[in-house]
Amino acid sequence: MSLQVSPLTPEFGARVTGVDIAVPLDFEVFREIRAAFDRYSVLIFPGQSLDDETQIAFSERFGPCEGTKTANPAAGTVFARQSNLDMKTGEVIPPDDRRMFYQKANYLWHSDSSFKVTVSLCSILSAREVPPEGGATEFASTRVAYDSLSDAEKAELDMLEVEHDFNHSRGLVGFKFTAEESAHFPPVRHKFVRTNAGNGRKSVLIGAHAKGIIGWPAEKGRALLDDLQERATQPEICLRHEWQTGDTIVWDNQAAVHRATAYDTNKHRRLMQRTTISSKGAWPEFAA
Repeated sequence: MSLQVSPLTPEFGARVTGVDIAVPLDFEVFREIRAAFDRYSVLIFPGQSLDDETQIAFSERFGPCEGTKTANPAAGTVFARQSNLDMKTGEVIPPDDRRMFYQKANYLWHSDSSFKVTVSLCSILSAREVPPEGGATEFASTRVAYDSLSDAEKAELDMLEVEHDFNHSRGLVGFKFTAEESAHFPPVRHKFVRTNAGNGRKSVLIGAHAKGIIGWPAEKGRALLDDLQERATQPEICLRHEWQTGDTIVWDNQAAVHRATAYDTNKHRRLMQRTTISSKGAWPEFAA
């Protein structure tokens, strides 16, 4: 079967079939995948059979994997583990455990690693064990938000910088880092408008980590960020994925935001493994 790319919404998102991403891909096949990524921002690969080793190999085709720090259950590896299962015992983590409290911010619309000095290119999430109900992931296009602006508004945004702060976003759900953890994540500044080098499409860097606009009063900056997020996340233009074991999704962290949805963490098991790809050294590089 040859690779097939099937759009899922008029604006973004596609289902990719006819390819096994657990095996080495030749250059031409991966180039098709990368072109689809640039065009659709979110790619769903159903029924894959990735393990940690093959997920890392596929991820590194996009660029170098980031490391994971602090309170994530997989800290110290290239994986960010989205799970209610203890890594050592495999048993369900109690809901009042700090590791579960940390993950509550995943229910907020966000862009992975936008709080880092180097923004990420994309995330790759594979479903290893899924609950029978709940635990979907939703996506929204930040290109839609940018495209909805007037020419004058676009010109203004093109000149702006946005502050992203991991302490701020985790604080929105009441989670607090220790002083040692917090020191790893000082606030960072990024260009507000991002440009895809493959096709020139523009997007805005928004989401829960976005704290404010540099040089603007806090209230004015918050109003702009909230307005753009509302434009992007209207339910009728979002993409919701109900996971099946083996599904893998690749999404563009500079052109989409996403959020997890709830499931019964006491009753059901869920194990998702995420690799995040740095934009530094990615192919082709995004505009800085």
